[in-house]
Amino acid sequence: MKNLEQLEQLSHAAKPQVDVPQSSLVSKNITIFDRRTSVRLEPQMWNALNDIAAREECSVHEICSLIDISKRDETSLTAAIRVFLMLYYRAATTEQGHHRAGHGDFMAMKKRAKMSLEHELLFQKAHHKKDAGKRYRGNNDN
Repeated sequence: MKNLEQLEQLSHAAKPQVDVPQSSLVSKNITIFDRRTSVRLEPQMWNALNDIAAREECSVHEICSLIDISKRDETSLTAAIRVFLMLYYRAATTEQGHHRAGHGDFMAMKKRAKMSLEHELLFQKAHHKKDAGKRYRGNNDN
């Protein structure tokens, strides 16, 4: 009996431990009119939906209901919500807003991203290749 226990312990110890990354998606129940459904979105997307609901003085459920009735049948509700969020904020952008946010300066954007030195070197290498290609082709690329 003792040998069996030792074999079991050894077999468990020999198995590699695999860390399965947890999804960053958050699942929440949404009511579309009278129908309850589950939607999985990133926390930032849920935050954006809540911000829009507060601004528009409605509930997240009401926004999702509007999205549901306006989306194509073959489009998932989750995808339609992501598109709605992008379009909502895109419609709200102005040149003044972009300026206040520091947009229009890729170097500043890279700094805000807090890139590692390794990633910065990758950008430099890719930019160098792009410049060499432009010189070779006569600068016809954007």
